Amino acid sequence: MGAAGDRDRERSHWGWGYADRSPDRATLEALAPELRRRLGFGGDRIEEPVPLEAVEIAPPRLQPPDSLAPILSDAPADRLRHAMGRAYRDVVRGFRGRFERTPDLVAFPQDEEDVRRILELCAELRLAAIPFGGGTSVVGGVEPRIGRGYRGTVSIDLGGLSGIAALDEVSGAALIRAGTLGPDLEDGLRPHGLTLRHFPQSFEFSTLGGWIATRAGGHFATVQTHIDDLVDSIRALTPSGPWESRRLPGSGAGPSPDRMLLGSEGILGVITEAWVQVRPRPTFRASRPVFFPSFAAGAEAVRAIAQSGLNPSNCRLLDPLEAETTGAGDGSAAILILGFESAFAPVDHLLRLAVECAADHGGAPEREREGSADGGDDSAAQTWRSAFLDAPYLRDSLVALGVISETFETAITWDRFGEFHSRVGEAARRAVAEVTDAPSEGEGSPRVMCRFTHVYPTGPAPYYTVLAKARRGSEVEQWDEIKAAVSEAIVSAGGTITHHHAVGRDHRPWYDLQRPDRFADALAGAKRAVDPEAILNPGVLIDPEPSPPTPDR
Repeated sequence: MGAAGDRDRERSHWGWGYADRSPDRATLEALAPELRRRLGFGGDRIEEPVPLEAVEIAPPRLQPPDSLAPILSDAPADRLRHAMGRAYRDVVRGFRGRFERTPDLVAFPQDEEDVRRILELCAELRLAAIPFGGGTSVVGGVEPRIGRGYRGTVSIDLGGLSGIAALDEVSGAALIRAGTLGPDLEDGLRPHGLTLRHFPQSFEFSTLGGWIATRAGGHFATVQTHIDDLVDSIRALTPSGPWESRRLPGSGAGPSPDRMLLGSEGILGVITEAWVQVRPRPTFRASRPVFFPSFAAGAEAVRAIAQSGLNPSNCRLLDPLEAETTGAGDGSAAILILGFESAFAPVDHLLRLAVECAADHGGAPEREREGSADGGDDSAAQTWRSAFLDAPYLRDSLVALGVISETFETAITWDRFGEFHSRVGEAARRAVAEVTDAPSEGEGSPRVMCRFTHVYPTGPAPYYTVLAKARRGSEVEQWDEIKAAVSEAIVSAGGTITHHHAVGRDHRPWYDLQRPDRFADALAGAKRAVDPEAILNPGVLIDPEPSPPTPDR
């Protein structure tokens, strides 16, 4: 049951998506003058990525054993495509052919028995085992930066464990294999009139197992915002044996096994399948943008809506600069994109109530502001939505055109949001100005923009985007300086280092400051129980010390 997907289509070795969708020179030449007009920087010259065949990498430190040769590869192309995720720093390094670390082997298991055998090999030879879903990590979660004590690394590509294994339409649940890509998952549910309704920006190339391992944020802006809210049971394989929870609608029987695997980022087991909640596909929808004189005014309206119990499916607030940059507005107003949907009944009355709530806080619906007819004209929302979905592809173009384009996100309570936003925004603008030597205001100045991706009764999840002129060849170092400055500001101001991008290796310094030390000790104890040789994705979340190699190994 389920779709086979398009995994045979060649993926880009450095950028987002498929290789045949990478921007060609003609596209970049057409984009360059528009980029300079909009931003005031970038596009002065066009660079070409280092082609796959020209990339040089170190030879593998081991060869596939004969017993596993059919599912293990040491081919350079496979190793390159499993060496990094798709953060800005990953894309830049791939663009320039800088693959400092690559896995020694890439495993392509087709079932759980294959996974078990691979983990057995890793434990026997002391190889780090790094689970790999769609490879869309933006925090170094799949990169073989593992430290000492290992004789090599194996990237475990779970694409062979794909499809819908079972469907319980009575309970509204589906058993889905971990390597199932987002589009394949939805294609498998569609004939039954069902949907998971989890659509992260990486949806096209990310997997159910990756969503669970990283606690990914999805479609809904309120209520069921993370994959956590949709999981009923998880099965994972560990070096010590399988780990599977009982499928139940709820349970008070001690700490949840599922909650331990959610967000575990591969250190407690390789997730192989999960029961998730599915629902009828929505047929009733209504949406409308609402304009505010300032981001602060819009934030107050969003707080009221989030605490009203209306629970919109979409409640994204764009600051004026983001609205202008994405073409959703002219830069004179913040824009709130409101949306409701249901499979059972019209939702126009809910939208009307939410718009009235926004109006009570100074918001003006588009139809009143621009004279469009009543009935849900949401051209601004459509424009922003298109920009949102195209953003990963556009970023590849911006690398070639000399523009830093990256994001960071967090969450904070409403009572602290105003000061928090001011501190974090100022830290970002100051850091960007310092590393780019750009004017702080006026033409050619960097852009630091913000939107709310998800909102809760207790606070929002602000998501910041940075656009700045790159120093060719030093983009990674530039971004690392900016990232360090804003991460320090986020954590010191009381926010979370990540709301839905996971921790990986890139967020570790600030995650260590955020989480309680005793919790880290408890997590390390759990890891020792399921992974005594510490082979599972070392370097993320905690740093368990592997046993020293012995002569007979």
